[in-house]
Amino acid sequence: MSAPSSAVPDVTGPAARRAVRYARFTIGYNVIEGIIAVAAGSVAGAVSLIGFGVDSGIEVAAATVVLVRLLAEIKGGEPDEAKERRALKFIALTFFALALYVTVEGIRDLITGESPDTSMVGIVLTGASIVIMPWLARAKRMAGLEMNSRLVVADAAETRLCAWLSVSTFAGLVAFAIWGWTWIDPVAGFVIAAFAIMEGKEAWEGELVCDDDDDDCDGDAACGQGR
Repeated sequence: MSAPSSAVPDVTGPAARRAVRYARFTIGYNVIEGIIAVAAGSVAGAVSLIGFGVDSGIEVAAATVVLVRLLAEIKGGEPDEAKERRALKFIALTFFALALYVTVEGIRDLITGESPDTSMVGIVLTGASIVIMPWLARAKRMAGLEMNSRLVVADAAETRLCAWLSVSTFAGLVAFAIWGWTWIDPVAGFVIAAFAIMEGKEAWEGELVCDDDDDDCDGDAACGQGR
């Protein structure tokens, strides 16, 4: 299926209702995921797991912006563009702060040789996300293409990026549990920092809330590709 065209999105059909349900599920799941990840990461001293949890919290804020925009379109109202863009710039700053945090902590751990504890909770949590996030991303994309909404397709790309972040964190946790590599957690944290910078840049540019009838927003390419 191809990316949606510049035609007005269909917000009256079943695909739009599915998109709303998927957005709400994304918010609920990420709230639970973030709380568990930060708690487990703090107990184990795993900077990558803490960063993963904080990223989940930031994703909740970004998904909320998308949901508000989508509900406004469905109800036939005009979303507040200025408030949305201010919110996205704040979200971008939190992404940059997350990148700085995991980078500094990762460098400190590499220098001091500090070793985290194995986190089975983190392994199970990120393993579950590896299964759930790709399914959710595909479901969102199908709904977005069916309703011809670049906004929903962009949100699907964001969820797909979360899936890759889950893979990175899971791999780091499992590698440490099996081989005891003390450097793997900081390196996984650096990967999270790279993702955070990428997401922060796109949030700062307001790509998640580009107008569906804006010719400059060409499908995935302009509406958050790689998310």
